[in-house]
Amino acid sequence: MGVGAVLEPLVVIVLLFGGTWINRATGANAHRHYARRKSADLVRAASPDSLESGYSSPTTKDGLLIPRSRSPLHIPDGWHKRQVGIFGLTFEVSSPNTAIFQDRLLSRLLRKLPFLVECWYWALVYWTYQLGRAFTAVTLKDDTVDVARRHALQLIKIEQRLGIFMETVIQRNFLLHPRAMTWINWIYSFIHIPGTIAFLVWLYYFTTTRNRIDETQAGKPRGAVSGSPAGPLLYQARRRTLAVCNLLAFVVFTLWPCMPPRLLSDTNIGGQEGELARSYGFVDTVHGTNGAGSVWTENRFCNQYAAMPSLHFGYSLMIGLTIMTIPLPQQRRTVLRIRLTRVRLTLPSWRRLMCLVLGFCYPFIILVAIVATANHFILDAVAGALVCALGWRFNGILLNLLPLEDYFLWLVRIHKPEPSLVTVNPESVDSQSSNEGLLSHAVLS
Repeated sequence: MGVGAVLEPLVVIVLLFGGTWINRATGANAHRHYARRKSADLVRAASPDSLESGYSSPTTKDGLLIPRSRSPLHIPDGWHKRQVGIFGLTFEVSSPNTAIFQDRLLSRLLRKLPFLVECWYWALVYWTYQLGRAFTAVTLKDDTVDVARRHALQLIKIEQRLGIFMETVIQRNFLLHPRAMTWINWIYSFIHIPGTIAFLVWLYYFTTTRNRIDETQAGKPRGAVSGSPAGPLLYQARRRTLAVCNLLAFVVFTLWPCMPPRLLSDTNIGGQEGELARSYGFVDTVHGTNGAGSVWTENRFCNQYAAMPSLHFGYSLMIGLTIMTIPLPQQRRTVLRIRLTRVRLTLPSWRRLMCLVLGFCYPFIILVAIVATANHFILDAVAGALVCALGWRFNGILLNLLPLEDYFLWLVRIHKPEPSLVTVNPESVDSQSSNEGLLSHAVLS
C-alpha cells in the first residue's frame, strides 16, 4: 500500500476542510445568505419537504432556486409539520422545530460554516456503508467464496453470449504499456473517494455559495448571483442520490456476492472450476508490492466479494451526468451563419462544451480503470449504472427521514438551518448587471 496509506486519507481531509473554508459564510450577517424578491410575480414558495427528487436537473427555465426563510421577528413554534410519502400516499407528521436552538454555539457555527453539515452527511453515509461491508466481510461463511466465484463465472458466460466479454483483451493491452498500467492503477485506487468529495465541494460552491448576494466574492460583486440557476435543490438531490446508491449496492452484494476478476486466478483453488477460473488469465495489478493499493481496499474489514455492482462507475456516471446537464448562468452564444443558405447554427458556450467533455471523460476513464485493473466486469459497470439511475430517480424517498433528523437535532440541541426554496424568474438573473439591486435580503431559518 505504501504512500497510499497516508496520501489518500490526507487528500480526503484536505478536501473536506478546504470545502468547509471555501463555502464559509463571509457576509456581514453570516446567517443572511440568500435573496428573495418581494414581488409576488417572481417568488413562489415551496416547502423544504417537497424538494425535487433529482430525476431531472432543474433547468434555466425553471428559474433560480434559492432559499427563502421566515422573518427574524417570527417566534418559531415548538413543532412543525413534515410530509412523508409511502407507496404513493402522503401524510403529515409532527416533529420538533429546532429553530429554538438557533442562537446556541454549535448552531451559530453551522451558520458560519454550513458545509460542516455536508461533511456530516457524507461521513454518515460513507461510514454506514463501509461498516456494512465490514460486517459482511467478517461474517463470511465458508462457502461464500465459492458462491462468489461461481457468480463471477456466470457473469463471464453471460458476457460471452452477449459478445461483450472484452475484459481480458483490455487488460492485456494495458499490460503491454507499463507506464499506462501504473497510471490506471492509481486512478482506480485514489480517484474514487477524493474525486467524489471534490465534486460535492464544487457542486455546493456552484449551486449554493455563489448565489449568496450579501457576499463579495472573486468575480462576483456584492448583490449578484453567479452560480447555477438550479440552486441548492440540485446539490441536495445529488447528495441523496449517492446515499441511495450505497443502500442499493449493499443490498445487492449482500444477497448476491460476486468475486472480482482479479481473484479468479487464485492458484490455491483446485478442481475443474479453479482451472476454468485461472484460464482467463486475469492479473491483479493494483494490490501487491508493485501496485497502488488504497487504504480503503486493503484492510481486513474490506469485503473482497462486493464487485457487483460497481460503485466506482455508478458514482462517476452520476457525477458525469450532473456536470453535463447542470444549468449554467446565461452566456452569449456564438451564432454561425452559412453564406448562400439560410442555415443558422447556435453553438454552445465554451463553459457548456467544457461540461460536456469533462462529464463524458470522467466516467469513461473510471470505466476503463475498473476493467483494465480486473476489479470489475463490464456487467458490474452496467449494474452500477442501473443503481445510479434508480438513485437519481427515487432519491426523494430519503426525505421521509427528515422527521427522524429533527428529533436527533432536538436531542443534541442543535439547529441545522434548512431554508425553504423560492423560484425567481430566470430573466431577472441572466446577467450580473441585472442582478445588482434586484434581490432583497433574506434570513436563513
